[in-house]
Amino acid sequence: MRILLTGGCGFIGSAVIRHVINSTSHTILNIDAMTYAASASTVESVAANERYHFSKTDITDSAALDHLFESFRPHAVMHLAAESHVDRSIDGPSVFIQTNVVGTYTLLEATRKYWLTLDKIDRETFKFHHISTDEVFGALHPNDPPFTETTAYDPRSPYSASKAASDHLVRAWYHTYGLPTFVTNTTNNYGPWHFPEKLIPLVTLNAIEEKELPVYGTGENVRDWLFVEDHAEALVKAIEHGKAGETYAIGARQPRTNLHVVKTICTILDELSPSANGLRERLIRFVSDRPGHDFRYEIDPSHAERELQWKAHHNFETGIRRTVQWYLQNRTWWETIRNTRYTGHRLGTTK
Repeated sequence: MRILLTGGCGFIGSAVIRHVINSTSHTILNIDAMTYAASASTVESVAANERYHFSKTDITDSAALDHLFESFRPHAVMHLAAESHVDRSIDGPSVFIQTNVVGTYTLLEATRKYWLTLDKIDRETFKFHHISTDEVFGALHPNDPPFTETTAYDPRSPYSASKAASDHLVRAWYHTYGLPTFVTNTTNNYGPWHFPEKLIPLVTLNAIEEKELPVYGTGENVRDWLFVEDHAEALVKAIEHGKAGETYAIGARQPRTNLHVVKTICTILDELSPSANGLRERLIRFVSDRPGHDFRYEIDPSHAERELQWKAHHNFETGIRRTVQWYLQNRTWWETIRNTRYTGHRLGTTK
């Protein structure tokens, strides 16, 4: 299968590419605009493989997309390119609308134009896989059941609203034009190569450097954590076996409070890289909460597990240990980012 994948130098996209090249026979074209959170290093281990191809292209550039579709002739599209940081969406929502909404529309139209040129058999087997988030469903209260594929949409941030809009566009192109699209919604991912603005890498790097560990509010907000390599495997199974018009909610059944996550990282680092200054929990600082901070996300992945014959391999304890070890062993990568692109400063205060 020839797969055209957007956002392949980002955190989740690069994990998908590594999985495709290392564990399947598929060929992949990685389209990435190489914005601040993208890194060529994430795919360096597979870049020389003859089944890997790359194009620095913005998904809002319709002419460039038309050229790539015509030259690569994909059997499937995996759409991961997105602005994804809630705090940044609070500070500057415009780029989220441009990339997540306009970009998705542009990609859908380029795909549809190409799809209509295919013969009947190729049209019927073609797939457009849109990768989305559980944040489109809003927030859960403590005793609410987890999100499923039928949960009503209730986005609360500019980021989640832009992703909800893109989900609706993808489904509209299926119902209106017959383009064989489907959507996967996932919960919080973590693992190697995660850009240092998100909770787990930010706390890990601050703790390594013995800087303050900021925790929003009381730290009781709950997220359902999925190791990125498990998610990558699920996404590849989805593009291989997913059905047009479907939705698959992908999760690991690993809900943890933010405070538990931070304390776990401290404990692992105290074991792997002890500090002469004492236990790292001393660095935790509770800070003013993020505006509109959703209390809890959690996914029931039963449908995806059954239909895709997939289940997450890592529990949170094994996944977070692998993650912390990776950051300890790859200081050059994240130190370069901290020195040039993101220093660790707080975003999303609305002030």
